[in-house]
Amino acid sequence: MHVSVLILPVILPLFFWGCYHYYKDRYLPEPVGHLLFAFALGVGSFYLGMLMYRGLGLVNLRFDAYLLAETNLPGLFAYAVLVIGLVEELAKLIPFLLIIIHFKEFDEPIDGIIYASFIALGFSAVENIQYLQYLTSLEALARGFAGPVVHIVFASIWGYYVGRAYLCRRALGRTLIAALAGAAFLHGSYDFVVIAMPAPALPLAASLIVGIWVWRLLLIRDLHALPAGPCPEDDEVSGD
Repeated sequence: MHVSVLILPVILPLFFWGCYHYYKDRYLPEPVGHLLFAFALGVGSFYLGMLMYRGLGLVNLRFDAYLLAETNLPGLFAYAVLVIGLVEELAKLIPFLLIIIHFKEFDEPIDGIIYASFIALGFSAVENIQYLQYLTSLEALARGFAGPVVHIVFASIWGYYVGRAYLCRRALGRTLIAALAGAAFLHGSYDFVVIAMPAPALPLAASLIVGIWVWRLLLIRDLHALPAGPCPEDDEVSGD
């Protein structure tokens, strides 16, 4: 695919959202090289997710979501949460756990949100490229800007809570399970509405994304207001 085809619907939105998150972390910014590496890990996480889907297919646990929408709505909801949401959030979370939180520059809770967002950007970049052939130019541009937001908001949930638990030297198991389950449930619920519901119900999906985005904005604001450090007091942060 020629690079000119990618500039408006893929590259321009990625540049915009990358700059946005770099600005949000402007007080103690992460090294640009680390952020680009997180983006590359996000690209790899897309293919990790594809491997997970293929593994499910080998044991007959992968289904056509759109066929389920026509024949089995409860089954679609379960599939959206337990497969789509879980697989995609887990694929993004794995490099965060294995690599990102071990950076010496990973030293404050907002870093969990920023790095998770760059992983989400990498994931969504590949996903958007996959969709280009099915969309008009206007649809591709709209998806280019909106698609990353969807992955960013869900990744921010586990990025913040898991990152903070690690920095506060707490046992990660319970936080990890709860944060991943919450992100997977919200992700799956969003996909269920988008796939199953008629167009008039789509504002429900948009409202979910806006709601999490507002939570995220308030959380980042509160984190900026706290003294710099790896473990702010729990009751001072609105994310709890």
